[in-house]
Amino acid sequence: MERNIFREYDIRGIVDVEISDQDVVTLGKAIGTYLDQHGVQRITLGRDCRLSADRYRDLLSEGLLATGRRILDVGVVTTPMLYFSVFHFEAQGGVMITASHNPGNYNGFKVMVGKSTIYGQEIQKLYDLSQAGGFVSGRGSREEVDVLGPYSDYVASNIHITRPLKVAVDAGNGTGGPVAVPLMRRLGVEVTPLYCEMDGTFPNHEPDPTVMHNLTDLIAAVKGQGLQAGIAYDGDCDRVGVVDEKGQPIYGDMLLAIFARSILQENPGALFIGEVKCSQNLYDDVKKHGGRILMWRTGHSLIKQKMAETGALLAGEMSGHMFFKHRWFGFDDGIYASLRFLELLAATDQPLSTWLADLPPMVSTPEIRVDCPDEIKFKVVAAVQKDLSARYEVIEVDGARVNFPDGWGLVRASNTQPALVLRFEAQSGNRLQEIRDLVEGAVQKAKRSL
Repeated sequence: MERNIFREYDIRGIVDVEISDQDVVTLGKAIGTYLDQHGVQRITLGRDCRLSADRYRDLLSEGLLATGRRILDVGVVTTPMLYFSVFHFEAQGGVMITASHNPGNYNGFKVMVGKSTIYGQEIQKLYDLSQAGGFVSGRGSREEVDVLGPYSDYVASNIHITRPLKVAVDAGNGTGGPVAVPLMRRLGVEVTPLYCEMDGTFPNHEPDPTVMHNLTDLIAAVKGQGLQAGIAYDGDCDRVGVVDEKGQPIYGDMLLAIFARSILQENPGALFIGEVKCSQNLYDDVKKHGGRILMWRTGHSLIKQKMAETGALLAGEMSGHMFFKHRWFGFDDGIYASLRFLELLAATDQPLSTWLADLPPMVSTPEIRVDCPDEIKFKVVAAVQKDLSARYEVIEVDGARVNFPDGWGLVRASNTQPALVLRFEAQSGNRLQEIRDLVEGAVQKAKRSL
């Protein structure tokens, strides 16, 4: 079993290339043994709609059952529905079979102990267990249970949309469409669905709303039909993307700013968490509106732990992960976040494009992913940190965020792909290019040295 599929906060690799069928059975035994060590017997198990998902459910279950785990199989669900199932069924943990937004030939596993996903060194312990053998043995059980009904009822009772809305939804052929569209219609929203049928080959575009190309059809629908907004989900629906009535994307950091303004009206002084890719405008705006905000590392498990430590009411990532503790459980859920957004949209007659018009104008790039082998990506980032910190202010919470009076540049290692993630922001296009040239030059220098 290849070690590099054991990543920062999940296990993920290419089906039948990096992960064999026997690997999945072994992984089931390793996860079952790990859960046993933590006193976890009764778990929920979910999967997304990838072509390998049913097979992986059977193989993983074989391993889990051999360790005596009691499995509640919640079927094909969004990752947030798996999280919800742990709360709803009062399970002791859970496993989600998904590779999120990665292409259809990938699959992977997210593991929960209690109500938290494991990450970092705990993921590496699964690798160690898989190599050492000596798995616990027992006779487990598996039963199929429905979580769609309870989840839909709970969400519908939580959300209050006060006037009719017209929006488009692009689910990217992932698991979100069959859940989100009926929920929205139940709440009185008129929905134009795009790619809301599940198809694990993702034939229309990869289910990643951070990539502009993937929003092309959504933007066309919103502009062509005169809709109030467009909503997009990633493959397992733990992330959300939004476009305004003019077809302009509202990135995750600006969504967080919108939600924070609303929450601060009811909770003055509330604490929020952003991550290193977020705009400086976000940090400044939360403080301007009487809130507190912490910059933290990218990654759903890392952010959820920091929320638990700090009592933050909301956290968010540039990529569209939105973690509501306010009126919710604290985990990231693209559908729930989109419905909280629709609540705000229904509460005003102001077009979405005007909501943040009072922010200082900034020029920024979206996330830029640069191919970089898993074996060296963290070494490249370390070399950039060392190089640039000698001359500039560098925040090293997660990678290197290089600060200037009029902008910043970021380079960090992706936790999910063999890639570096870069982002830049400045007060003008020319200054943006200068910062980008500086940071990208340092990256190239580091890659050459390795």
